[in-house]
Amino acid sequence: MGGFNPSMFPQPGGYGAPSPNQQPYGMYPQPGGGMPQGPGMGYPGGPAPGQQMPGYPGAPGLNPSMPEYPKAPSPNPSMPAYPQGPSVNPSMPGFGHCANIRGFRGTISDFPGADPLKDVEVLRKAMKGFGTDEQAIIDLLGSRSNKQRVPLLVTFKTAYGKDLIKDLKSELSGNFEKVVLAMMKTPAQFDASELKDAIKGAGTDEACLIEILSSRTNAEIQEINRIYKAEHKKSLEEAISGDTSGHFRRLLIALAQGNRDERETVDISLAKQDAQALYAAGENKLGTDESKFNAILCARSKPHLRAVFHEYQQMCGRDIEKSICREMSGDLESGMLAVVKCIKNTPAYFAERLHKAMKGAGTKDRTLIRIMVSRSEIDMLDIRQEYVKNYGKSLYTAITGDTSGDYRKLLLKLCGGND
Repeated sequence: MGGFNPSMFPQPGGYGAPSPNQQPYGMYPQPGGGMPQGPGMGYPGGPAPGQQMPGYPGAPGLNPSMPEYPKAPSPNPSMPAYPQGPSVNPSMPGFGHCANIRGFRGTISDFPGADPLKDVEVLRKAMKGFGTDEQAIIDLLGSRSNKQRVPLLVTFKTAYGKDLIKDLKSELSGNFEKVVLAMMKTPAQFDASELKDAIKGAGTDEACLIEILSSRTNAEIQEINRIYKAEHKKSLEEAISGDTSGHFRRLLIALAQGNRDERETVDISLAKQDAQALYAAGENKLGTDESKFNAILCARSKPHLRAVFHEYQQMCGRDIEKSICREMSGDLESGMLAVVKCIKNTPAYFAERLHKAMKGAGTKDRTLIRIMVSRSEIDMLDIRQEYVKNYGKSLYTAITGDTSGDYRKLLLKLCGGND
Protein backbone atom coordinates (compact mmCIF):
# COMPACT_ATOMS: atom_id res chain seq x y z
CA MET A 1 0.00 0.00 0.00
CA GLY A 2 3.08 2.25 0.22
CA GLY A 3 4.18 4.86 -2.27
CA PHE A 4 3.83 4.22 -5.98
CA ASN A 5 7.21 3.18 -7.27
CA PRO A 6 7.63 4.48 -10.78
CA SER A 7 10.70 2.35 -11.43
CA MET A 8 8.43 -0.68 -11.53
CA PHE A 9 6.62 0.73 -14.54
CA PRO A 10 9.04 2.35 -16.93
CA GLN A 11 7.00 4.83 -18.91
CA PRO A 12 7.71 6.87 -21.97
CA GLY A 13 8.08 10.50 -21.06
CA GLY A 14 9.88 9.62 -17.89
CA TYR A 15 7.07 9.26 -15.41
CA GLY A 16 8.92 9.51 -12.17
CA ALA A 17 12.00 11.20 -13.51
CA PRO A 18 11.84 14.94 -14.00
CA SER A 19 11.68 15.09 -17.77
CA PRO A 20 13.06 17.97 -19.77
CA ASN A 21 9.67 19.50 -20.42
CA GLN A 22 8.20 18.99 -17.00
CA GLN A 23 6.58 22.06 -15.60
CA PRO A 24 5.10 22.90 -12.29
CA TYR A 25 1.37 22.53 -11.89
CA GLY A 26 -0.37 25.73 -12.69
CA MET A 27 -1.13 25.59 -16.38
CA TYR A 28 -4.45 23.99 -15.70
CA PRO A 29 -5.74 25.67 -12.60
CA GLN A 30 -8.81 24.16 -11.13
CA PRO A 31 -11.82 26.38 -11.69
CA GLY A 32 -13.69 27.40 -8.61
CA GLY A 33 -10.83 28.28 -6.42
CA GLY A 34 -7.67 26.47 -7.39
CA MET A 35 -7.85 24.25 -4.35
CA PRO A 36 -4.73 22.17 -4.16
CA GLN A 37 -5.78 18.59 -4.59
CA GLY A 38 -2.86 17.22 -2.68
CA PRO A 39 -2.70 16.24 0.94
CA GLY A 40 -3.45 19.07 3.26
CA MET A 41 -6.73 19.81 1.61
CA GLY A 42 -8.23 20.06 4.98
CA TYR A 43 -7.82 16.79 6.72
CA PRO A 44 -4.91 16.60 9.05
CA GLY A 45 -3.22 14.12 6.74
CA GLY A 46 -1.38 16.81 4.89
CA PRO A 47 1.55 19.05 5.25
CA ALA A 48 1.28 22.29 7.17
CA PRO A 49 0.62 25.40 5.16
CA GLY A 50 3.56 26.33 3.02
CA GLN A 51 5.11 22.89 3.10
CA GLN A 52 5.47 21.01 -0.12
CA MET A 53 4.07 17.74 -1.25
CA PRO A 54 5.72 14.63 0.09
CA GLY A 55 7.96 13.27 -2.63
CA TYR A 56 7.22 9.81 -3.86
CA PRO A 57 10.14 7.43 -4.09
CA GLY A 58 11.70 8.05 -7.45
CA ALA A 59 10.11 11.45 -7.83
CA PRO A 60 12.08 14.64 -7.85
CA GLY A 61 12.82 15.19 -4.15
CA LEU A 62 10.70 18.22 -3.50
CA ASN A 63 11.44 18.70 0.10
CA PRO A 64 14.23 16.92 1.90
CA SER A 65 12.72 17.59 5.31
CA MET A 66 9.66 15.63 4.40
CA PRO A 67 9.71 11.87 4.31
CA GLU A 68 7.97 9.79 1.69
CA TYR A 69 4.28 9.33 2.16
CA PRO A 70 3.90 7.60 5.50
CA LYS A 71 2.59 4.07 5.16
CA ALA A 72 0.58 4.63 8.30
CA PRO A 73 -0.21 7.60 10.44
CA SER A 74 3.38 8.55 11.15
CA PRO A 75 4.64 9.81 14.45
CA ASN A 76 6.98 12.12 12.58
CA PRO A 77 6.57 15.69 13.78
CA SER A 78 7.40 17.20 10.41
CA MET A 79 4.43 15.44 8.87
CA PRO A 80 1.41 15.49 11.10
CA ALA A 81 -0.55 12.30 10.63
CA TYR A 82 -4.28 11.85 10.72
CA PRO A 83 -5.09 11.88 14.43
CA GLN A 84 -6.30 8.54 15.71
CA GLY A 85 -8.52 10.07 18.27
CA PRO A 86 -9.03 13.27 20.07
CA SER A 87 -5.49 14.51 19.61
CA VAL A 88 -4.69 17.82 21.13
CA ASN A 89 -1.33 18.09 19.54
CA PRO A 90 0.10 21.55 19.08
CA SER A 91 2.35 20.42 16.23
CA MET A 92 -0.66 19.38 14.26
CA PRO A 93 -1.95 21.95 11.87
CA GLY A 94 -5.22 20.09 11.95
CA PHE A 95 -8.16 20.73 9.75
CA GLY A 96 -8.85 23.31 7.21
CA HIS A 97 -5.30 24.49 6.78
CA CYS A 98 -4.80 24.26 3.07
CA ALA A 99 -1.39 24.61 1.58
CA ASN A 100 -3.00 27.26 -0.55
CA ILE A 101 -2.34 30.81 -1.59
CA ARG A 102 -5.98 31.68 -1.18
CA GLY A 103 -5.91 30.69 2.44
CA PHE A 104 -8.60 28.83 4.29
CA ARG A 105 -11.65 28.00 2.17
CA GLY A 106 -13.88 26.40 4.79
CA THR A 107 -16.64 28.03 6.79
CA ILE A 108 -15.90 26.48 10.18
CA SER A 109 -12.54 27.09 11.81
CA ASP A 110 -11.05 26.76 15.27
CA PHE A 111 -12.87 28.84 17.86
CA PRO A 112 -10.20 30.92 19.61
CA GLY A 113 -9.73 29.98 23.24
CA ALA A 114 -12.42 27.31 23.31
CA ASP A 115 -12.45 25.53 26.68
CA PRO A 116 -13.57 21.89 26.44
CA LEU A 117 -14.75 21.83 30.07
CA LYS A 118 -16.94 24.90 29.55
CA ASP A 119 -18.19 23.43 26.26
CA VAL A 120 -19.34 20.16 27.82
CA GLU A 121 -21.01 22.12 30.59
CA VAL A 122 -23.03 24.00 27.97
CA LEU A 123 -24.01 20.70 26.32
CA ARG A 124 -24.92 19.12 29.66
CA LYS A 125 -27.11 22.10 30.61
CA ALA A 126 -28.77 22.01 27.21
CA MET A 127 -29.83 18.40 27.77
CA LYS A 128 -30.50 18.31 31.51
CA GLY A 129 -33.97 18.47 33.00
CA PHE A 130 -37.17 18.79 31.02
CA GLY A 131 -36.85 19.54 27.31
CA THR A 132 -33.73 20.25 25.30
CA ASP A 133 -32.15 23.58 24.46
CA GLU A 134 -31.42 22.83 20.81
CA GLN A 135 -30.31 26.38 20.08
CA ALA A 136 -27.50 26.09 22.65
CA ILE A 137 -26.32 22.88 20.95
CA ILE A 138 -26.46 24.53 17.51
CA ASP A 139 -24.56 27.61 18.70
CA LEU A 140 -21.86 25.56 20.36
CA LEU A 141 -21.24 22.80 17.80
CA GLY A 142 -21.67 25.19 14.88
CA SER A 143 -18.81 27.35 16.14
CA ARG A 144 -16.23 24.65 16.92
CA SER A 145 -13.93 22.94 14.44
CA ASN A 146 -13.90 19.16 14.14
CA LYS A 147 -10.75 18.87 16.20
CA GLN A 148 -12.42 20.92 18.92
CA ARG A 149 -15.67 18.92 18.81
CA VAL A 150 -14.36 15.36 18.81
CA PRO A 151 -12.42 15.59 22.13
CA LEU A 152 -15.63 16.73 23.85
CA LEU A 153 -16.68 13.05 23.93
CA VAL A 154 -13.85 12.24 26.34
CA THR A 155 -14.18 15.52 28.26
CA PHE A 156 -17.92 14.94 28.75
CA LYS A 157 -17.32 11.45 30.09
CA THR A 158 -14.55 12.76 32.34
CA ALA A 159 -16.76 15.49 33.76
CA TYR A 160 -20.06 13.61 34.08
CA GLY A 161 -19.31 9.90 33.75
CA LYS A 162 -21.85 9.80 30.93
CA ASP A 163 -21.69 9.04 27.24
CA LEU A 164 -22.26 12.24 25.23
CA ILE A 165 -23.37 10.35 22.11
CA LYS A 166 -25.97 8.36 24.07
CA ASP A 167 -27.25 11.56 25.67
CA LEU A 168 -27.48 13.33 22.32
CA LYS A 169 -29.30 10.36 20.80
CA SER A 170 -31.83 10.28 23.59
CA GLU A 171 -32.48 14.04 23.45
CA LEU A 172 -32.44 14.71 19.70
CA SER A 173 -34.22 13.17 16.74
CA GLY A 174 -34.59 13.15 12.99
CA ASN A 175 -32.18 14.80 10.60
CA PHE A 176 -31.04 17.28 13.25
CA GLU A 177 -29.76 14.36 15.32
CA LYS A 178 -28.02 12.92 12.25
CA VAL A 179 -26.11 16.16 11.58
CA VAL A 180 -25.07 16.49 15.24
CA LEU A 181 -23.82 12.88 15.40
CA ALA A 182 -21.95 13.32 12.09
CA MET A 183 -20.23 16.38 13.51
CA MET A 184 -19.00 14.39 16.51
CA LYS A 185 -16.96 11.97 14.38
CA THR A 186 -13.51 12.56 12.92
CA PRO A 187 -13.60 12.99 9.12
CA ALA A 188 -12.25 9.48 8.56
CA GLN A 189 -14.69 7.93 11.06
CA PHE A 190 -17.57 9.72 9.37
CA ASP A 191 -16.42 8.64 5.89
CA ALA A 192 -16.00 5.04 7.05
CA SER A 193 -19.50 4.98 8.54
CA GLU A 194 -21.01 6.55 5.41
CA LEU A 195 -19.29 3.94 3.23
CA LYS A 196 -20.56 1.18 5.52
CA ASP A 197 -24.13 2.48 5.27
CA ALA A 198 -23.81 2.94 1.50
CA ILE A 199 -22.89 -0.74 1.14
CA LYS A 200 -25.21 -2.42 3.63
CA GLY A 201 -28.91 -2.97 3.08
CA ALA A 202 -30.86 -3.75 -0.06
CA GLY A 203 -29.62 -1.15 -2.54
CA THR A 204 -26.05 0.08 -2.66
CA ASP A 205 -25.62 3.85 -2.74
CA GLU A 206 -23.07 3.78 -5.56
CA ALA A 207 -22.90 7.55 -5.84
CA CYS A 208 -21.86 7.85 -2.20
CA LEU A 209 -19.03 5.33 -2.66
CA ILE A 210 -17.70 7.21 -5.68
CA GLU A 211 -18.15 10.63 -4.06
CA ILE A 212 -16.02 9.73 -1.06
CA LEU A 213 -13.38 7.67 -2.84
CA SER A 214 -12.82 10.14 -5.68
CA SER A 215 -12.57 13.28 -3.54
CA ARG A 216 -10.29 12.23 -0.67
CA THR A 217 -6.49 12.30 -0.59
CA ASN A 218 -4.34 9.16 -0.31
CA ALA A 219 -3.67 9.75 3.38
CA GLU A 220 -7.40 10.15 4.02
CA ILE A 221 -8.32 7.00 2.09
CA GLN A 222 -5.68 4.98 3.91
CA GLU A 223 -7.02 6.20 7.25
CA ILE A 224 -10.59 5.37 6.18
CA ASN A 225 -9.41 1.85 5.30
CA ARG A 226 -7.76 1.48 8.70
CA ILE A 227 -10.87 2.59 10.59
CA TYR A 228 -13.23 0.57 8.40
CA LYS A 229 -11.32 -2.60 9.08
CA ALA A 230 -11.06 -1.90 12.82
CA GLU A 231 -14.78 -1.23 13.15
CA HIS A 232 -16.29 -3.73 10.76
CA LYS A 233 -13.88 -6.66 11.00
CA LYS A 234 -13.47 -6.78 7.24
CA SER A 235 -11.67 -4.52 4.84
CA LEU A 236 -13.40 -1.86 2.79
CA GLU A 237 -12.14 -3.64 -0.31
CA GLU A 238 -13.83 -6.91 0.75
CA ALA A 239 -17.06 -5.04 1.41
CA ILE A 240 -16.94 -3.34 -1.99
CA SER A 241 -16.12 -6.63 -3.71
CA GLY A 242 -19.07 -8.38 -2.15
CA ASP A 243 -21.49 -5.65 -3.13
CA THR A 244 -20.56 -4.55 -6.64
CA SER A 245 -19.47 -6.22 -9.85
CA GLY A 246 -17.74 -5.84 -13.19
CA HIS A 247 -15.80 -2.78 -14.24
CA PHE A 248 -17.59 -0.64 -11.67
CA ARG A 249 -16.20 -2.88 -8.92
CA ARG A 250 -12.72 -2.49 -10.41
CA LEU A 251 -13.09 1.29 -10.46
CA LEU A 252 -14.05 1.39 -6.76
CA ILE A 253 -11.31 -1.02 -5.71
CA ALA A 254 -8.73 0.99 -7.65
CA LEU A 255 -9.83 4.22 -5.96
CA ALA A 256 -9.91 2.54 -2.54
CA GLN A 257 -6.17 1.82 -2.72
CA GLY A 258 -5.41 5.44 -1.88
CA ASN A 259 -2.36 5.22 -4.08
CA ARG A 260 -2.88 7.97 -6.66
CA ASP A 261 0.22 9.89 -7.71
CA GLU A 262 0.10 13.16 -5.74
CA ARG A 263 2.95 15.16 -7.29
CA GLU A 264 2.03 18.65 -8.42
CA THR A 265 4.16 18.74 -11.56
CA VAL A 266 2.61 18.12 -14.95
CA ASP A 267 4.53 16.60 -17.84
CA ILE A 268 2.70 17.80 -20.94
CA SER A 269 4.14 15.11 -23.21
CA LEU A 270 2.84 12.41 -20.87
CA ALA A 271 -0.53 14.18 -20.67
CA LYS A 272 -0.74 14.05 -24.47
CA GLN A 273 0.12 10.34 -24.44
CA ASP A 274 -2.57 9.62 -21.85
CA ALA A 275 -5.12 11.61 -23.86
CA GLN A 276 -4.25 9.56 -26.95
CA ALA A 277 -4.50 6.34 -24.95
CA LEU A 278 -8.00 7.31 -23.72
CA TYR A 279 -9.05 8.19 -27.26
CA ALA A 280 -7.71 4.87 -28.56
CA ALA A 281 -9.47 3.01 -25.74
CA GLY A 282 -12.85 4.61 -26.39
CA GLU A 283 -13.94 6.80 -29.28
CA ASN A 284 -11.41 5.32 -31.65
CA LYS A 285 -12.25 1.62 -31.38
CA LEU A 286 -15.19 -0.69 -31.58
CA GLY A 287 -16.18 -1.38 -27.99
CA THR A 288 -14.41 0.28 -25.10
CA ASP A 289 -11.28 -0.70 -23.23
CA GLU A 290 -12.58 0.22 -19.77
CA SER A 291 -9.44 -0.94 -18.00
CA LYS A 292 -7.41 1.75 -19.79
CA PHE A 293 -9.77 4.42 -18.47
CA ASN A 294 -9.47 2.89 -15.03
CA ALA A 295 -5.67 2.83 -15.07
CA ILE A 296 -5.35 6.45 -16.10
CA LEU A 297 -8.20 7.94 -14.04
CA CYS A 298 -7.23 6.15 -10.81
CA ALA A 299 -3.43 6.29 -10.83
CA ARG A 300 -2.50 9.65 -12.31
CA SER A 301 -2.30 12.84 -10.29
CA LYS A 302 -5.18 15.29 -10.37
CA PRO A 303 -3.21 18.19 -11.92
CA HIS A 304 -1.93 15.75 -14.55
CA LEU A 305 -5.47 14.54 -15.32
CA ARG A 306 -6.72 18.10 -15.71
CA ALA A 307 -4.01 18.48 -18.37
CA VAL A 308 -5.05 15.15 -19.94
CA PHE A 309 -8.71 16.27 -20.18
CA HIS A 310 -7.57 19.52 -21.81
CA GLU A 311 -5.41 17.66 -24.34
CA TYR A 312 -8.23 15.19 -25.01
CA GLN A 313 -10.59 18.05 -25.86
CA GLN A 314 -7.95 19.60 -28.16
CA MET A 315 -7.28 16.30 -29.84
CA CYS A 316 -10.72 14.99 -30.66
CA GLY A 317 -12.89 18.07 -30.23
CA ARG A 318 -15.04 16.34 -27.67
CA ASP A 319 -15.20 16.69 -23.92
CA ILE A 320 -14.02 13.58 -22.04
CA GLU A 321 -17.37 13.53 -20.18
CA LYS A 322 -19.25 13.33 -23.50
CA SER A 323 -17.07 10.42 -24.57
CA ILE A 324 -17.73 8.56 -21.32
CA CYS A 325 -21.48 9.04 -21.83
CA ARG A 326 -21.22 7.66 -25.36
CA GLU A 327 -18.95 4.76 -24.46
CA MET A 328 -20.27 3.50 -21.12
CA SER A 329 -23.54 2.93 -19.31
CA GLY A 330 -25.04 2.27 -15.89
CA ASP A 331 -23.01 2.50 -12.69
CA LEU A 332 -19.73 2.49 -14.59
CA GLU A 333 -20.77 5.51 -16.64
CA SER A 334 -21.98 7.49 -13.63
CA GLY A 335 -18.92 6.41 -11.63
CA MET A 336 -16.39 7.42 -14.28
CA LEU A 337 -18.27 10.68 -14.88
CA ALA A 338 -18.18 11.52 -11.19
CA VAL A 339 -14.44 10.80 -11.02
CA VAL A 340 -13.84 13.11 -13.99
CA LYS A 341 -16.04 15.90 -12.60
CA CYS A 342 -14.45 15.64 -9.19
CA ILE A 343 -10.95 15.88 -10.66
CA LYS A 344 -11.83 18.71 -13.05
CA ASN A 345 -13.39 20.91 -10.43
CA THR A 346 -14.05 19.50 -6.97
CA PRO A 347 -16.21 22.38 -5.60
CA ALA A 348 -18.39 22.35 -8.74
CA TYR A 349 -18.82 18.58 -8.36
CA PHE A 350 -20.03 19.00 -4.78
CA ALA A 351 -22.28 21.91 -5.76
CA GLU A 352 -23.92 19.64 -8.34
CA ARG A 353 -24.32 16.84 -5.78
CA LEU A 354 -25.99 19.29 -3.39
CA HIS A 355 -28.23 20.68 -6.12
CA LYS A 356 -29.37 17.19 -7.10
CA ALA A 357 -29.94 16.28 -3.44
CA MET A 358 -32.36 19.18 -3.04
CA LYS A 359 -34.13 19.59 -6.37
CA GLY A 360 -37.44 17.90 -7.18
CA ALA A 361 -39.69 16.14 -4.72
CA GLY A 362 -38.08 14.93 -1.51
CA THR A 363 -34.61 15.78 -0.29
CA LYS A 364 -31.76 13.30 -0.25
CA ASP A 365 -30.87 14.25 3.30
CA ARG A 366 -28.01 11.77 3.63
CA THR A 367 -26.12 13.40 0.77
CA LEU A 368 -26.93 16.90 1.98
CA ILE A 369 -25.72 16.13 5.51
CA ARG A 370 -22.59 14.32 4.37
CA ILE A 371 -21.40 17.10 2.06
CA MET A 372 -22.26 19.96 4.41
CA VAL A 373 -20.44 18.31 7.32
CA SER A 374 -17.45 16.91 5.43
CA ARG A 375 -16.66 19.99 3.31
CA SER A 376 -17.29 22.65 5.98
CA GLU A 377 -13.60 22.87 6.84
CA ILE A 378 -12.22 22.28 3.36
CA ASP A 379 -13.87 24.10 0.46
CA MET A 380 -17.39 25.17 1.45
CA LEU A 381 -16.70 28.76 0.30
CA ASP A 382 -15.74 27.49 -3.16
CA ILE A 383 -18.78 25.17 -3.26
CA ARG A 384 -21.00 28.16 -2.45
CA GLN A 385 -19.42 30.17 -5.28
CA GLU A 386 -19.97 27.34 -7.77
CA TYR A 387 -23.53 26.83 -6.52
CA VAL A 388 -24.65 30.40 -7.06
CA LYS A 389 -22.80 30.58 -10.39
CA ASN A 390 -24.32 27.35 -11.75
CA TYR A 391 -27.82 27.34 -10.26
CA GLY A 392 -28.71 31.01 -10.03
CA LYS A 393 -29.40 30.99 -6.31
CA SER A 394 -27.27 30.71 -3.24
CA LEU A 395 -26.70 27.44 -1.41
CA TYR A 396 -28.03 29.23 1.68
CA THR A 397 -31.33 29.98 -0.08
CA ALA A 398 -31.59 26.42 -1.41
CA ILE A 399 -31.09 24.91 2.06
CA THR A 400 -33.54 27.39 3.60
CA GLY A 401 -36.21 26.44 1.09
CA ASP A 402 -35.65 22.75 1.40
CA THR A 403 -35.24 22.05 5.12
CA SER A 404 -36.78 23.28 8.36
CA GLY A 405 -36.39 23.66 12.10
CA ASP A 406 -33.19 22.92 13.99
CA TYR A 407 -31.95 20.78 11.10
CA ARG A 408 -32.08 23.85 8.84
CA LYS A 409 -30.41 26.07 11.47
CA LEU A 410 -27.43 23.75 11.89
CA LEU A 411 -26.98 23.21 8.13
CA LEU A 412 -27.00 26.98 7.64
CA LYS A 413 -24.28 27.30 10.31
CA LEU A 414 -22.18 24.85 8.26
CA CYS A 415 -23.03 26.78 5.10
CA GLY A 416 -21.69 29.86 6.83
CA GLY A 417 -23.55 32.64 5.05
CA ASN A 418 -25.58 33.80 2.09
CA ASP A 419 -24.14 34.75 -1.30
